[in-house]
Amino acid sequence: MQAIGFKKSLAIKEEKSFEEFELPIPSPGSKDLLIKIKAIAVNPVDYKIRQNSAKDTELAEPKIIGWDAVGIVEAIGQDVELFKIGDEVFYAGDITRPGCNATYQVVDERIVAHKPTSLSATEAASMPLTSLTAWELLFDRMNITKEKDAGKTLLIIGGAGGVGSIATQIAKQVAGLKVVCTASRKETSDWCLKMGADAVANHQDLVSECEKAGFIAFDYIVDFVNLNHYWDDMVTLIKPQGHIGSITGSDKPIALNKLKNKSVSFSWEFMYTRPMFSTDDMIEQHRILKNIAELLDDKKIIPTTNTVLNGFTVENLKLAHEMLESGTAIGKIVISF
Repeated sequence: MQAIGFKKSLAIKEEKSFEEFELPIPSPGSKDLLIKIKAIAVNPVDYKIRQNSAKDTELAEPKIIGWDAVGIVEAIGQDVELFKIGDEVFYAGDITRPGCNATYQVVDERIVAHKPTSLSATEAASMPLTSLTAWELLFDRMNITKEKDAGKTLLIIGGAGGVGSIATQIAKQVAGLKVVCTASRKETSDWCLKMGADAVANHQDLVSECEKAGFIAFDYIVDFVNLNHYWDDMVTLIKPQGHIGSITGSDKPIALNKLKNKSVSFSWEFMYTRPMFSTDDMIEQHRILKNIAELLDDKKIIPTTNTVLNGFTVENLKLAHEMLESGTAIGKIVISF
């Protein structure tokens, strides 16, 4: 099979930052599906792993990354129960296994769902990783429900990115929240409003911009950009007994003590936790993606594909990484096969 990967972590403009390899088609394990891939999406986690996986050494075997795909089931493991050969599926995969930057991939059926029937492959490919991340953060980590939280306020830091784009829609359509997104350029502000944001605040002066928009404090705040950079703003803007969540990690300690007087809760979200540790509830990712597919087919949410690159090539994968590394990408970048 054709695969595109790397043996050393290099700057994206370097000739061998990505190379094409011919590898054997993998065989599915007992709960696995063998997928023939039709389209993939690229996410910030991709370039972060590319930059850091082989900094000081050259790998003996190529590393194949990528965690967002749509394809057709070509073969199934002996214990597969949810799918059959020929099914069209979408999924984000498992960071501990080879990724989707290849023409074939094996993936555990418990983190896969049937592709939304109303979407093209390029539209559907934009959805799995970001949808799982947003859904898990809002509902599994922060325990938001429509019954107790409809009408409450949510601040999304990084509203025009891949996760922000779908988090806005899910928060509005599933939880009934009032959503404010951060953005600083006209095109990103317009995108946030297209995704359903009630208001947009410029993150360059976040507290005063939120106040100008009529929001002095928020019940919930989620960070999709840089936790350390916005921490003090979040501490100021969160309501007493509110909840803050983040997906971005931190390169230095977070001052959680600043949340004490307001009795504010804090949660991490890492979409790969369930498959990475084979948790008892790993099949929840199948169920979440099934819910997302239904919302898409019912037109309650829309796909977040904003750029499509035609052709699975080294050049297109490099271009996608360049666009993400620039920090100016809006929505999702998809590569069609």
